[in-house]
Amino acid sequence: MRIVVGQGSCGIAAGAEKVRKALLNEELNGSSLSIAGCIGMCYLEPIVDIYADDGEVKRLVKVTADDAGKIAEYTCTGDETVISDLLVSEDDRQFLEKQTRIALRRCGIINPEELDEFVNAEGYAALKKAVCDMTPEEVIETIKVSGLAGRGGAGFPTWFKWNAARQSEGEVKYLICNADEGDPGAFMDRAVIESDPHNLIEGMLIAAYAIGAQHAVVYVRAEYPLAIKRLERAIEQATAAGYLGDNIFGTGFSCDMTIKKGAGAFVCGEETALIESLEGHRGMPRLKPPFPAQSGFWRKPSNINNVETFANVGWIILNGGEAFAAMGTEGSKGTKVFAVTGKVKRSGLVEIPMGKTLRDVIFDIGGGMKGDKAFKAVQMGGPSGGCIPAELIDTVIDYKALGATGAIMGSGGMVVMDESTCMVGMAKFFLDFTAKESCGKCIHCRIGTTRMLEILKRITEGKGKEGDIELLEELCYGIKDGALCGLGQTAPNPVLTTIKYFRNEYEAHINEKKCPAGECSDLIEYFIVPDKCRGCTLCARNCPVDAITGEVKSPHTIDTAKCIKCGKCFSSCRFDAIIKR
Repeated sequence: MRIVVGQGSCGIAAGAEKVRKALLNEELNGSSLSIAGCIGMCYLEPIVDIYADDGEVKRLVKVTADDAGKIAEYTCTGDETVISDLLVSEDDRQFLEKQTRIALRRCGIINPEELDEFVNAEGYAALKKAVCDMTPEEVIETIKVSGLAGRGGAGFPTWFKWNAARQSEGEVKYLICNADEGDPGAFMDRAVIESDPHNLIEGMLIAAYAIGAQHAVVYVRAEYPLAIKRLERAIEQATAAGYLGDNIFGTGFSCDMTIKKGAGAFVCGEETALIESLEGHRGMPRLKPPFPAQSGFWRKPSNINNVETFANVGWIILNGGEAFAAMGTEGSKGTKVFAVTGKVKRSGLVEIPMGKTLRDVIFDIGGGMKGDKAFKAVQMGGPSGGCIPAELIDTVIDYKALGATGAIMGSGGMVVMDESTCMVGMAKFFLDFTAKESCGKCIHCRIGTTRMLEILKRITEGKGKEGDIELLEELCYGIKDGALCGLGQTAPNPVLTTIKYFRNEYEAHINEKKCPAGECSDLIEYFIVPDKCRGCTLCARNCPVDAITGEVKSPHTIDTAKCIKCGKCFSSCRFDAIIKR
């Protein structure tokens, strides 16, 4: 019997390391104790999988250190009743069973710190096939047949970038991985590196072979310490085993790999800004052309893809481009990984074939809305994406269909919102992010996003005025047309889509000085309904500014002049006696 504790960042944050240490102190009847990365069921962490000798798996969820004794007893007796309260439910099983996993195929299953487990799961077999049995041109052709598009957001054909770099003149070429995942709510790349770092290395080595690169660099944000630690260990292991370094598989192909820690600048998601940062400069985009394939890192031919793109490469080489292309839609092939967060019951990592709908992800896999509230919208593509309303929930997930809504696929962030979300406030949240992350190189982005943010703040504070919506739209189109790079060109998307689909909310904020969702604190007031108030004093005891008065067992009142609108009274009332309007 083998016991595996999920130890991605989400699991560790939920207490998985405490669970592992508690199990170390138990008698496990000869069972081995190991770790894995994130299986993707973040809402159920910590997760412990018990593998029987015949391969059957018992998945235990929301495990605490206090449950270690139950697990130990099960290993000794085989009595399932002692762990029955920890077993994953049939409904939650659907979260994984309804997915198709390629990039995430080993995540949460193998130990990311052990090379042998990766190799035993077909690891480095694709690299061997590529460098020993295929020419670089055949590798590129296989990727072309697969239809793999860059998963970093732009969706540009991967083979085209590889081919351009291969055909560029020069003996020195670079292969770069963009692991500087900067979207709020996105954690796909982090999970892949933490859970299956050798998969990234293998995909990068195949790409390096295809373009003729001798040097590979992973540009990863410094806020991912666990991912960096496991990737460093994997690079050391791969080098020692001969999968990385000189004369790989005795073919004469050589490639080294280094890690560059980034400061988490969102603009470094743009490939030329990333290259500037790699060279030690401030991360600011370059004018194109020339493109990186001709003049990139140190002005040498370079290719950049993100983590998820490389995570698909090994599978494609082993199974053929046709197998990958058989999944998805005509214009969007294969699978896509999404980080599903927000007001959804089952949050975590979801990998599905292109062509599924938003409803499939949010309701079928994600389980619908927390508290069974009404679904309102989903933000796709992070700060560069757009907001898709409830009436478009049956939109197909592919590049063309999502683009038609005003959103984008992006790197895979999917923030789900319910009826309690203010769409003006949501637009303000993303504009606040992009305005702060602007590198400042071009006026349209530097000044334009700041002016838009000022208007949105004014609207949510009840100071909006006639013409603000039209002014926002004018600024949006001016920024999209004039900004130098993708950050500025896509920054207006959250504003444009919320105005398009939720214009009535903007108008309510401006004309009626009301927030329909009741979320903008400057536009709401709290009141106590006398007939419902039992005089329990709980609201008064929770009020931080003593704005609530009243006798025990008598209706209380709120002094609106003192009230700071923190909402503690509203959330603490057990009798629904407090309303906000």
